[in-house]
Amino acid sequence: MKNTIQQFLREEDGVAAIEYGLLAGLIAVGIITTVSLLGTKLNAVFTYVETALAGVANPAA
Repeated sequence: MKNTIQQFLREEDGVAAIEYGLLAGLIAVGIITTVSLLGTKLNAVFTYVETALAGVANPAA
């Protein structure tokens, strides 16, 4: 029984998978945060451009 427990504690196959899962989760959180912040700022920029161009006449019309 003691040998079985020691072998279980030494086994590292599942540890690598857990580490990769945590790393993927952290990367996903970073990407979501970055896209969220950039999306808000880009929306403000496009709103500003839209407002600035609102009075310009359409030359194609």
